[in-house]
Amino acid sequence: MPQDIAKIERVMTAAPVIPVLVIEDPAKAVPMAEALVRGGLPSIEITLRTPRALEAIRLVAENVEGAIPGAGTVLTQAHYDAAVEAGSQFIVSPGATTKLLDLAEQSDIPLLPGAATASEVMELLERGYERLKFFPAEQAGGAAYLKSLSSPLAAAKFCPTGGVSLEKAPSYLALPNVLCVGGSWIADAKAIATEDWVGIEERARAAAAITA
Repeated sequence: MPQDIAKIERVMTAAPVIPVLVIEDPAKAVPMAEALVRGGLPSIEITLRTPRALEAIRLVAENVEGAIPGAGTVLTQAHYDAAVEAGSQFIVSPGATTKLLDLAEQSDIPLLPGAATASEVMELLERGYERLKFFPAEQAGGAAYLKSLSSPLAAAKFCPTGGVSLEKAPSYLALPNVLCVGGSWIADAKAIATEDWVGIEERARAAAAITA
């Protein structure tokens, strides 16, 4: 079936920001996710960029009440299947391939596929995908470019990710075709490595309070 829009939209509208995380040590995943949830950011994207990312997803899924864990940087069927098995409630990919879309349409776990051009968005709309990741947001033209897509491709709603910061987020969230943004500034590698859970919670609260 095509994208379950209601299911992925619940993930996208849980808060203005979805933290995008790179976790090296799964032991830090639970306290990190607890800090994010306390700060008001329940949807959490853990990217499959490290050898133990799936373990981190599993720990969050099993131990953090209120968290909505998802897997990012999903590129293949093996990635998708492993992420679902680990407890991911949503899947994010930087782009989209026919194989990945075919797989997503057989899964109960929704895919948020990436797109950066009008043609890519049109192809995804044809397949029934109306909730998309705009990536890499800043490098692909930023809020001004995304705004230009809002009229001709009005059905598409986005989560811009890539170079988005606390300062830049409001300009994206003000757009009619943006539901949330993705950002790594809330819990970057240094904050996670040093176990700065207080700082992560504070930045999560600031992100949760962002208005357009």
